[in-house]
Amino acid sequence: MKTNLKKATLLLTGIMVGGRLFAQSPDTTAAKDYVKPFSGGNQLRTWSIGVNGGLLTPFTIFGSNNKQDFTHPQEQIGYGAYIKKQILPSFGLQADFLRGKVKGTSSQTNALGQSTYSQYETNINWSASLSANITLANINWRHEKPFIQPYLTVGAGTMNYTPKITETGGQQTNFKTTGNGSINEVFIPVGLGLKFDLAPGVNLDLGYQVNFVNSDNFDGYKFGATNDRFSYAHIGLEFALGSRKKPQMATHNPVASMRTEYLWENEQTKTALQKQIDAEKAKNDELRNDLNTTNANLAKLTTDSDGDGVVDVNDKCPNTPAGTKVDGSGCPLAKPEVKVYVTEEDKKVVKDAIKNLEFDLGKATIRAHSFPSLDRVAGLLVDKNFSLKLAGHTDNTGADELNMRLSKDRAESIKAYLVSKGANASRIEATGYGETQPIATNKTAAGRQANRRVEFTLY
Repeated sequence: MKTNLKKATLLLTGIMVGGRLFAQSPDTTAAKDYVKPFSGGNQLRTWSIGVNGGLLTPFTIFGSNNKQDFTHPQEQIGYGAYIKKQILPSFGLQADFLRGKVKGTSSQTNALGQSTYSQYETNINWSASLSANITLANINWRHEKPFIQPYLTVGAGTMNYTPKITETGGQQTNFKTTGNGSINEVFIPVGLGLKFDLAPGVNLDLGYQVNFVNSDNFDGYKFGATNDRFSYAHIGLEFALGSRKKPQMATHNPVASMRTEYLWENEQTKTALQKQIDAEKAKNDELRNDLNTTNANLAKLTTDSDGDGVVDVNDKCPNTPAGTKVDGSGCPLAKPEVKVYVTEEDKKVVKDAIKNLEFDLGKATIRAHSFPSLDRVAGLLVDKNFSLKLAGHTDNTGADELNMRLSKDRAESIKAYLVSKGANASRIEATGYGETQPIATNKTAAGRQANRRVEFTLY
């Protein structure tokens, strides 16, 4: 008894270690147990093989041991294998193979109260059966993939076994005395069990099976009116065959795939709707921009910034002072011409300004000692409403383009200064002539000095 338990423990340990090795396989392709609903069985793995080992005993859950031919069962090691074809998620056909020994002691007593045999030992040389395997719980509404799958099996098969009996005197003989002592007989296997998912396509199988032999000679002792039976409690591993990218049909939860499909289609619908919403928003933004542009253009047609009664789009003289009478183009109406006389004293003021005018070398910056005489010119322009023409000139030193720009900048610099002192900018004209109008030769320093000038024409 102890030896059999040690063997069973070693067998259990080996199967568990093997299961853990398979569970640690680096397969990540089956992380999602998804198959498109109604796509057919070719998207799933339907073939599988299994190996198992466990204990064989004449004791079963049906009836009492006291009514067995031998009243004291002895557990023995058995082992088996199978191949299974899953036809539906909950139904498959399974071909089983089994070998091992079944042993018991203390046969039933005869009419005199005597025990005829002390023990029996039956070698199961081989057994083959075909069973229906019914999976009870691979459909789960709460979890993507159930961890445990209960199952039931029922089938029929044939086995070859050799029963040996030992008389109370110690002599062991074959029950069948002809040939090699083996017997072929039909049997009915009925079982139940649990399968646990260790990894994609790898399952731990815990099962219990009762085998009903169609004869009363399995234990070598025909006693009573009932046929013999024995049980097989086992642990094993099941391996799904085929591509590891496909889920196993027996452990696949089609409800989870339907839920995944629904969520995916719902997400696709949301994405499509969001794209439509974004497109409509883009169109609305474009229409809003067009509307803003149109409103801005309309505002230009109705805006009168200087309040002279002429809208800006038609106003040729913007920023007219308040109260100024204007014509249809927004320009001030012409005032009666007033005769202006330039006196010798006025001319002298201008000559002094020209005489005292100096700029920084090569620049349009007016030097400070030129300001007093320019202030007097500004006073003339303000007091007598004179107009003034400023003409800037240079010598021929340097590039023509640079001289033209410098002469223009110096004339503009004087105009800006006079305007800052109150002169009317509209009555001052600033022009640059560069080196094009010399009044002396550029071959001498004195001539070049004379050519570098700004002419003031008062009128």
